[in-house]
Amino acid sequence: MRPRIALNVKSVEYEFLQEQFGSKSELLLKSNPVHKKIPKSNPVHKKIPVLLHNDKPICESNIIVEYIDEVWSAGPSILPSDAHDRAVARFWAAYVDEKWFPNVRGAAAASSEEAKNAAVDQLKEGMALLEGAYVEISKGKDFFGGEKIGFIDIAFGSMLAWLRALQVMLGGVKLLDEEKTPGLCKWAAKFSADPAVKDVLPETEKIIEFAKLLVAKIKAAAASS
Repeated sequence: MRPRIALNVKSVEYEFLQEQFGSKSELLLKSNPVHKKIPKSNPVHKKIPVLLHNDKPICESNIIVEYIDEVWSAGPSILPSDAHDRAVARFWAAYVDEKWFPNVRGAAAASSEEAKNAAVDQLKEGMALLEGAYVEISKGKDFFGGEKIGFIDIAFGSMLAWLRALQVMLGGVKLLDEEKTPGLCKWAAKFSADPAVKDVLPETEKIIEFAKLLVAKIKAAAASS
């Protein structure tokens, strides 16, 4: 979703080739520049997304977004022009991937009520931190990037479908809460409705189906180890 949103922000035409769950196409295997050097047991082996530009592959979603921002520089900027602001944007994008999203996965795949509750508590703490970051960074504007979608918006906004799916899977647990995260609630609505985004974010029901497949795979792997 991240590269597609970035390309849409830049008004760049592209062809989207979707991989099937549980299999990897020959094009993907050929396009990942490190796939022969990573053991097959490695969970990041031959990951998507991959951007092919001029027959050259670029891997990892946030790296691809930065590449798109640099190559198509005539379009709206995704990363801030100020060095400190760029560092802040990269920090929060990394926070979403490395600290926040693992708790989404943990809550969905929890094997006990205690583990699920612990993951949900961590998610709520993370949402409070992201609410504070949004208020500070947006300075009263619609997006983390100001008046237009920026790097943090793409990094965190691409997770909205997962967040909404998790709320349903957990029986209505509120993570986007109008009382506790009012800024993020308004931001999420604006982001999801943006022309660069609205046709990219998958339906909640599809994410729930996909999440169930992933959870089953995780639990099966845990049982066999």
